[in-house]
Amino acid sequence: MRENGADNILAQLVSGARISAATWRSLLTESGFEERERIALMAREVAQAHFGKGVYVRALIEISSYCRNNCHYCGLRCSNSQAQRYRLSKEELLDCCDQAATLGFNTFVLQGGEDPQQSDEWLADVVASIRARYPQKAITLSVGERSISGYSMLRNAGADRYLLRHETADDGHYSHLHPDTMSAFNRRRCLVNLKALGYQVGSGMMIGSPGQTVDCLVADLMLLDTLKPHMIGIGPFIPADGTPFAAEPHGSVDETLFLISLLRLRFPQALIPATTALSTLCSNGTQRAVLAGANVVMPNLSPTSVRAKYAI
Repeated sequence: MRENGADNILAQLVSGARISAATWRSLLTESGFEERERIALMAREVAQAHFGKGVYVRALIEISSYCRNNCHYCGLRCSNSQAQRYRLSKEELLDCCDQAATLGFNTFVLQGGEDPQQSDEWLADVVASIRARYPQKAITLSVGERSISGYSMLRNAGADRYLLRHETADDGHYSHLHPDTMSAFNRRRCLVNLKALGYQVGSGMMIGSPGQTVDCLVADLMLLDTLKPHMIGIGPFIPADGTPFAAEPHGSVDETLFLISLLRLRFPQALIPATTALSTLCSNGTQRAVLAGANVVMPNLSPTSVRAKYAI
């Protein structure tokens, strides 16, 4: 990418001006090593300008490894006979929150598969109990696609934030990654509903998932530009045992880090985590993500007896 052209594109990126698909494609395909290093430095400076040199630390609690869905990439898919299943009880969840509070965490992130036995009503009761016990703490949920009435119930119970990665904004690619019972349209509708209900909303995508092209990533970036989420979670694809994509190669750590930097420049105030997938593929993945512009880490505070069973 020529220097003047690159400077013009980066100026558009940080200004908030509309960015075309062609411009996103140029950033993704024409940025050389030196340009990417410069973008990472800019992203780090932007993150530090808005958040200082510290990072936010959230307590991650994985509440269930059961899921009704059969996504082709996910180790929790319902037809995976190799998956080890568990679900935490309300009492176990509250114990995890107590431990997190004792350790000084101010945000609890409850993440799980779409477990049919953890209904909207059950989860709302759990959220209300956490809220009553810890009125000043933030409660984040990441439990998949639900009806607008379900999301409303959880919001009224005390949930503040909701994480729902769109995974891919390309409809054809979405169909390649998911069963026919799921649709990209419904996933996007869920995100719109969550924002309308007043949640702080997080979205994001996998990098290097099977069938992903540059055009898929361009569509992802343009969707995020429209959605303007409060949080953006991206991580490299990691093949999971017992899935149709078990033999596929994993996504690129370097490409993921580059996208974190681009997203930091585009969304200077967003919460961008250093995801578990990065540290799985790279021993210093968390540190590299922070240096690329990430500003959230989420240590796992699930009971040690179940942590290995949550293999997505």
